[in-house]
Amino acid sequence: MISPTPLEQLLEVAAEKRTITLGVPASVSDVDQRFPLTPEGAAMLVSRGIDVRIESKAGRGIHYPDEAYLKAGAHVVSRAETLLCDIVLHLPPVSANDARCIRRGALVLTLFHPTAQDRTALRVLLERHVIALALDLISDDEGHYPFADILNEIDGRAAMAIASSLLADSLHGKGILLGGVAGVVPSELTVIGAGLAGIAAAKSAIGLGAIVRMFDTDVYKLRRAVRELGPGVIVSAMHPRAVVSALRTADVVVASPLQVPHIITQEVMLEMKKGVVTFCLGDNPQPVFPAMRCVDLAHERPSGDIVSEGRQVCYVNATGAVPRTAAMALSNTLVSLFSDIMMCGGTFNNALKMRRGMQGAAYLFSGHVVNQRIARVAGTRYIDINMLLQFS
Repeated sequence: MISPTPLEQLLEVAAEKRTITLGVPASVSDVDQRFPLTPEGAAMLVSRGIDVRIESKAGRGIHYPDEAYLKAGAHVVSRAETLLCDIVLHLPPVSANDARCIRRGALVLTLFHPTAQDRTALRVLLERHVIALALDLISDDEGHYPFADILNEIDGRAAMAIASSLLADSLHGKGILLGGVAGVVPSELTVIGAGLAGIAAAKSAIGLGAIVRMFDTDVYKLRRAVRELGPGVIVSAMHPRAVVSALRTADVVVASPLQVPHIITQEVMLEMKKGVVTFCLGDNPQPVFPAMRCVDLAHERPSGDIVSEGRQVCYVNATGAVPRTAAMALSNTLVSLFSDIMMCGGTFNNALKMRRGMQGAAYLFSGHVVNQRIARVAGTRYIDINMLLQFS
């Protein structure tokens, strides 16, 4: 009887694959207190093989407890542990103390905030060869800016929701509707700037029945606004007399960024209606109303005292008043961003080489400043990132 002879069997040996860790510390900055990740967003990232680590109690500002993130598959850890991850997601600029805790070669995702950058923190990040990307500068293949665009849209819509509430306040406001009813003239909205934020505000106001006038220095933007908004919007170039006339009769004024900044003087402000509700939109709002006191809606809610000041108040950071909506929108966009990174082999250098839209968003790369505005803040030399990527 012939006994069976054991034979070797070839088995596939898979190389050990390292999991990417994403740390999301709570925002403790006065610059930006928005938290960018919901439990649903965390679950989608976990399903893509990313180890998500959330600082304990970081989701309180958007009304999510730690238990919600734990159920989503994320880990709830200390702030120090989130800062030691491969990727650190922190919307405001990183402080010097936090920068010292970030591991060498990590990727830091923030919003741009060039005027709020700390020189000491930047130099610490440079010493640690950290790669830093501004989310709002990331563009896609069609030239759109997903993060900046969604924040601008929220800013415009939130501004109209807040304005409608303030106008309807019978005690401290005018006690009027933003839109009219039969036999009553509707309120008037003047929009300076036909960007996404201005269009979003105008769309909400038109939907409520308000009269909307929009001004911009770019005629092509005005044409796009008419296509999106229809005949319900009155558009005009920035003719001084036309702008002043619209400001005199406006119940709500919304100023969004222009290519050439437009400043409303104090003399013009004195001609505006008493109790007019005014907003400056955008993550870096231009000083359209320099004589007005700014009220950051992320830190301060409209009260009777503020509303009664009327024309002396300009509201900024309207998205700060709806942080949960902002977190949901940012989470959706983050999932797409991380999918792109994973498709590029899961390495930051590959993603930067293969995605030109990410290259333009980088401001620190491997010990060098690759953004001209950040170079001025850091007091150092600017280097083109393409030169560095060729040798990385």
